Amino acid sequence: MIMGYSNSSLVAYTLLSPNHSGLRTEQIDRISPHCVVGQCTAEGLGDWFHKSSTKASSNYGIDKNGRIGLYVEEKNRSWCTSSNANDQRAVTIECASDKEEPYAMHQVVYDRLVDLCEDICRRNGKKKLLWFGDKNKSLNYQPKADEMLITVHRWFANKSCPGDWLYARLGDLAAKVTSRLGSGNVEVISSGMQAGEFQGLTEEQVLAKVGPLFTADQKKSGILASVSMAQFILESGYGKSELVLGANNCFGMKKSLSGNTWSGSVWDGVSIYKKKTQEQKADGSYVTVTAEFRKYANVEDSIADHSAYLLGAKNGEKLRYDGLKGCSDYKKAVQIIKDGGYATSLTYVEKLCSIIERWNLTKWDVKNSGASDVMVKYYRVRKSWKDAGSQLGAYTVLDNAKAMADKHEGYTVYDWNGKAVYGAEVTGVSGLAAEFSNADCPFMVKVSIDDLNIRKGAGTNTTKTGRYTGKGVFTIMEVKNGKGSDKGWGRLKSGVGWISLDYCQRV
Repeated sequence: MIMGYSNSSLVAYTLLSPNHSGLRTEQIDRISPHCVVGQCTAEGLGDWFHKSSTKASSNYGIDKNGRIGLYVEEKNRSWCTSSNANDQRAVTIECASDKEEPYAMHQVVYDRLVDLCEDICRRNGKKKLLWFGDKNKSLNYQPKADEMLITVHRWFANKSCPGDWLYARLGDLAAKVTSRLGSGNVEVISSGMQAGEFQGLTEEQVLAKVGPLFTADQKKSGILASVSMAQFILESGYGKSELVLGANNCFGMKKSLSGNTWSGSVWDGVSIYKKKTQEQKADGSYVTVTAEFRKYANVEDSIADHSAYLLGAKNGEKLRYDGLKGCSDYKKAVQIIKDGGYATSLTYVEKLCSIIERWNLTKWDVKNSGASDVMVKYYRVRKSWKDAGSQLGAYTVLDNAKAMADKHEGYTVYDWNGKAVYGAEVTGVSGLAAEFSNADCPFMVKVSIDDLNIRKGAGTNTTKTGRYTGKGVFTIMEVKNGKGSDKGWGRLKSGVGWISLDYCQRV
């Protein structure tokens, strides 16, 4: 195999190490960034690699001031990632970093890493730098002739390298390099927003970036975007805390919450991030503890898990944050969260309200498209939809509207589209409404039988999928009338089909 190699012209210092395996046996199609675990100089790192006793090396190093050192020529295989197969294909780069987790790097080091990766790609005929963020997908992927793939040491050994600080930025690194190479945005990249994208942004820019995510979440969860955003700001320091950068954890969500007596979590149940944290006791004093926090694939998952927790967490049989969904008053919503035991801070409510008012976060409680219609929808209690003069009230919470209808015979609850969802017009008898309604979607139900059929459509006249729900709690996204069920049929969030609501209990 004939292969041509060159070294980077960006090199400011050279001291070739004896620690390498000679000429590569594979073409270069990978870059493996590494963390030194020390704010070293190019000369100091070179001296370390020059010792045979070190038994390690890298092709390049970037010191604390952004100077690039050459220690193993690109034509040769370095000893860097604990994998012969990877080192044969990868240009390896050591980067000066802090000595403690998340092994943060100076901005000049990161900026120089972008420069060096661009240079490596250009000289090796690559037009794209790819980051998948997944070990199995990456190692099973065969890059095309014009593609370079990012790999990391932690995939081959029990190491944290390149550290969570840089790991959170690898998607950004791939995007920047690929853009410079003239190929536009990265075509294949880990899905979702990475916390590393917040680096270098002002507070205003961070809020503009995440605002649409919280607006979208409110559409699904019913929790005010302004309230969730305020929690994000307070808990994450505008997306720049160690926990956010290391774990995409925007809300300080610990591994164990409320005994985990809640459903709808998107957390994988395995990935954790350990760090020290301060907790305030009832007497106002603070204690430092080491805690395990949830680690997420992206910011969106963190937001979704936070909302799922607020909606589903229980204290015994009672919802911890009962009344939060659909609450349109941010002050009341914040108090509900505090009263449910979310935070130990004695001034938590005041802090969140101050943040909401400072940044006018309520603007995110409306559609980001600029439309004037408010996301918080109203249920109206009237004798008929056309008889607006008979209206007794308009409510954001369906249960409150139902309670008003129950007090007045002949009244019906209508949704924001004028559809009757409860009361006389629905059942013919005031106070006897269907247990399940599209107006409540999405909602959760409990199934207590093992053999509840899942069908392809809403009715016993549709085909069975051959699958059963089993016992458990499930989310219903849509309700339809259909043959064989008095209470209707519910479409499962998983997308596998429909179940009869006759065998379900609301939770």
